[in-house]
Amino acid sequence: RSYFKLLAYKDEYEVARLHTDPAFWHKIADTFEGDFTVRFHLAPPLMTHPDPVTGRIRKSVYGPAMLTVFRWLARLKVLRGSRWDVFGHTAERRRERALIQTYESDVDLLLERLSLPRMPQALEIAALPEMIRGYGHVKMKSVAAFETERARLLADWQKERPTSAASPTPTAKAA
Repeated sequence: RSYFKLLAYKDEYEVARLHTDPAFWHKIADTFEGDFTVRFHLAPPLMTHPDPVTGRIRKSVYGPAMLTVFRWLARLKVLRGSRWDVFGHTAERRRERALIQTYESDVDLLLERLSLPRMPQALEIAALPEMIRGYGHVKMKSVAAFETERARLLADWQKERPTSAASPTPTAKAA
């Protein structure tokens, strides 16, 4: 579940797909009555910059014409991960891909010294990505908390001596 969470990060292509999904628009139509206009509050990564005081990216309001952009972006998801993926070069996307590699390394480390008594501790470490939530600066803040907790738990994991089921049992010497 944790690995899937890291692999299924929500990027600009996924946001576009979600906003152009007919089920989303049926839900909007069922929720609101009468004539209404949808406005999108977005912080496009290539068009916004962090506020110098707060460090937060300020969202801008876009009207219904944004749906045309969303339709194009949803179709361009084939570019995801390629060198043509302009969003993939942002610090946030690079960090998300690095988290996947970190998790794979952590699982390898856990498997090297896994034993039944250490299983709860291994599961706690393996479940750490569940604490990563949000999008944008909110997500990066939860990633920082994840990294702190990961460092603490992995240090404990490394300190513990592995228990080996293959270790020889003491035998009584014949007199």
